[in-house]
Amino acid sequence: MDDGKPTGPQAKWWSRPAAGRPGRTEPEGRDQNRDRGTAEDVTPAAHTGSTERPGGAGHHQDSATAAHPGGPAPQDTPAADPHDSAARPGAAARPTGQEPQPPLPSGPPLHAPDEYSTPPYGGPGPWAPAPPVQRPTPAHGTPVPPQTTATPVPPQGTPVPPQTQAAPVPPQPNPVPPQPDHPVPPQSSQWLQYDPWGAPGQPLTQAGPPPGSEPGRRKNRRGGAFAGVLLLTLVASGIGGGVGAYIERHGGLTTVELPQASHDNGDRAPESVAGIAASALPSVVTLHVSGTAESGTGTGFVLDNRGHILTNNHVVAPAGSTGDITVTFSTGETAAAELVGKDSGYDLAVVRVKGVSGLKPLPLGNSDNVRVGDPVVAIGAPFDLSNTVTSGIISAKQRPITAGGEKGDGSDISYVDALQTDAPINPGNSGGPLVDTQAHVIGINSAIRAADSGKGAERGGQSGSIGLGFAIPINQGKRVAEELINTGRATHPVIGVTLDMKFTGDGAKVGEKGAEDGPAVTKGGPADKAGIRSGDVITAVQGQRVHSGEELIVKIRAHRPGDRLELRLTRGGKELSITLTLGSASGT
Repeated sequence: MDDGKPTGPQAKWWSRPAAGRPGRTEPEGRDQNRDRGTAEDVTPAAHTGSTERPGGAGHHQDSATAAHPGGPAPQDTPAADPHDSAARPGAAARPTGQEPQPPLPSGPPLHAPDEYSTPPYGGPGPWAPAPPVQRPTPAHGTPVPPQTTATPVPPQGTPVPPQTQAAPVPPQPNPVPPQPDHPVPPQSSQWLQYDPWGAPGQPLTQAGPPPGSEPGRRKNRRGGAFAGVLLLTLVASGIGGGVGAYIERHGGLTTVELPQASHDNGDRAPESVAGIAASALPSVVTLHVSGTAESGTGTGFVLDNRGHILTNNHVVAPAGSTGDITVTFSTGETAAAELVGKDSGYDLAVVRVKGVSGLKPLPLGNSDNVRVGDPVVAIGAPFDLSNTVTSGIISAKQRPITAGGEKGDGSDISYVDALQTDAPINPGNSGGPLVDTQAHVIGINSAIRAADSGKGAERGGQSGSIGLGFAIPINQGKRVAEELINTGRATHPVIGVTLDMKFTGDGAKVGEKGAEDGPAVTKGGPADKAGIRSGDVITAVQGQRVHSGEELIVKIRAHRPGDRLELRLTRGGKELSITLTLGSASGT
């Protein structure tokens, strides 16, 4: 038909209709579809006219538009929809060269007002997503009506074309006649975005970000905040480092006071090492000896109130007959001393100091009561370190020890039936006391066993203590000291035989000849009276096994002259047992 009126029955809305927008035009791209006979180019009309509405799954046309499948759709006069909240008064319709459509009869609207204010080309309602609003493009140079109200700027990043917006117009019962065409400048507002789920009555567009909230400025703010935090961290680190350095250099912010035990009176148990040392030290002295050829340092202890001091013979030997002997007491006082007597066979000597008062004699014990494992304390001046105290135990008893022999003729050899101890003893301890837990003297420290010690060119080992120290039993020392004080000489017990010191068998063998080619058994001596003959091998003394000539001498000298001894010997493969009384000989 040429009048553009519908010829078929009115189309019934299956969904909520959307009012057309006056002045809506199609882009040039859609004119080509119209030339091909499609019904996509539509002109806004009243709800009873032909209107194409895209929505849901596809396009839906009314019956008037479908009546012209082969040609262009009839053009209708645009009319304002009383229910379209987006209608703009005065909007220009696209000129088509045809007569405007007569006004529709007045009466109630065909449908209820759209409470969601759905714009054209939107979705069916809030229950379905709406496609973005397309920016209207003037067709064939037709201007777009100007925007009458301010439109908020949409958020940045939403690619929505700009759209003019007018104030809502109340529904009109009568259609509005078409508006004349007039030139309108192009719209330059931002793209708009429709939010179909917005609250009713709110504008259909959303304002853009507030001033100052652009990403660039937000980034600048974040950068400033980061710089502030970094600066604060650096300042805090500097302050912390300064405080740490101050604490390290000055020991903290406050004075540190460490807990400490209160002062005591210094009392110790008498049987403790400290108690023993406190009791014995006042009686121990240090000897400095000097002679024409050599000098030395040793230790001694006070025997009585008369100033007699007992020490080793090898300590005072460097003084000779014209040397000097100086005694230093534990208090630091010194005094000159003179030699009373000495004996190289026992390695003992006695000196005396004069003009000294307040001497404290050191009590003597009984070496026969000593048992292996008993605790002992050694006091002396090792390496000239006076008043040195060491402790240990008795490691062994009756160790046959020979010392000296530097002269080569045997006159300076000492034979000691010694007490062995592991209390550290070093050069300078010689002559010092070895005391028990009651601070009683049980021995005189005389010799040590050094590591790798030897003679002549083989000598060169360390001379320090290796835990093998030897002391003369105090019972023997007491007897010799008494003789030296009383007579100036000491006596040795003898049996009257000459021993073969080169014998390598087990026991002590009586030699074939004696001194100056005399008989090996002294006539009228103790051995001759007991029936001992040349060539006999003595194997035991008082039940104690003898393995060499040195051991026999040590065992004999451990007794006093006049003591009766039981000997066991071997003669011609037979064992014999004899008893003899020890004789006496003067020492040197």
